[in-house]
Amino acid sequence: MRAYLKFWAKPLALTAAVGALVAFGHVANSAEGDKVPTFTYDGAWPKLPLPNKWTFQGITGLAVDKDDVIWVLNRPGDYDNDPIFKRPEVTENYASLNPPTAMCCLKPEGILAFDMQGNLLRHWNQADKVDGHLILADKGGNIWIGSDTMRKYTKEGKLLGALERTPDAGQPKPGAYPAETPMIVGRIEGGEFDEDARELFVSDSYLKGRVLVFDMDTMKFKRGWGAYGKPLKDIQFDEKAKYDPKAPPAKEFLGHLTLTVSKDGFVYAADRQADRIQVYTKAGKFVKEFTVAPETLDRGSTGGMALSPDQKFIYVSDIMNNVVWIVDRQSGKTLSHFGFAGHSGGGFHWIHMVATDRQGNVYTGEVDTGKRVQRFMVKN
Repeated sequence: MRAYLKFWAKPLALTAAVGALVAFGHVANSAEGDKVPTFTYDGAWPKLPLPNKWTFQGITGLAVDKDDVIWVLNRPGDYDNDPIFKRPEVTENYASLNPPTAMCCLKPEGILAFDMQGNLLRHWNQADKVDGHLILADKGGNIWIGSDTMRKYTKEGKLLGALERTPDAGQPKPGAYPAETPMIVGRIEGGEFDEDARELFVSDSYLKGRVLVFDMDTMKFKRGWGAYGKPLKDIQFDEKAKYDPKAPPAKEFLGHLTLTVSKDGFVYAADRQADRIQVYTKAGKFVKEFTVAPETLDRGSTGGMALSPDQKFIYVSDIMNNVVWIVDRQSGKTLSHFGFAGHSGGGFHWIHMVATDRQGNVYTGEVDTGKRVQRFMVKN
């Protein structure tokens, strides 16, 4: 794994604070003169251990609803279908073995909801039993889960509807369907709402990534586009395409495409394998792109995204360098970062997801053997 690069040569400062809080982060000022937020790790959130002998599995979705309830999507089936990693020392599900080899642990349910104090409020499994990769909470109190398609639930877990998808439940081979197919073809990777327009923006993994827009109420397809805003029909899939920091930017998405939508009407698409974020109007017109940690190889640097409450900053989770980047939204300039590689509190191992609450606090989720959620309290 080539995670430690030239720009990651200076270690971050780690300072113990009162109780379970730890302050850290590299501070800079934005081009507009706004002070860049700094954070303290909150070791008291969430309250652990979980009930029922549960332990977190890989965190593949985070969302904070209008009531500041933090919704966590984890994948209880982590490694179950993998012949290499299907072993208890990786999954830690010792209590589920027959006979059990230890009192801990059991797989949790897929959806876990916590309050601001860290108490577990709700828990349920999605109807399809397919491990998901996105969770969203709308202003009406509904919870949307992305897996092989996007499904809408009540906060109690009652299924309300789903986006249309192709008959294959798995990952169809490239060319199995036209690039302009007006439904979900691959797996959901990212998404966000524009609730004023009643639109749902999602990305599926087909052909390494497509941006698709659906009506939130009827769940009907409205429009979509590929990299640089090209029409879906013009996507040219290249199975061998790989990121090269010394080469011109790839003309197509390279993979693991996540989305967010700003209040002033721009769509941000993080193409993780290409270390970049592209910006569009809501109609799909390409505006600009910028890179984050562009020397990063392998899985790439631009994973999940979350906007600060004032919309000035984008927080970007980086699965390779194991930090959260703080990016100026207007200029696309990387200003700062927090976190460090490691399993101790405040560190990250394969950080995968990021979310914010109305106060500006940041929540993170990890996969592989990280398998946890953490909270970082905003200081300024």
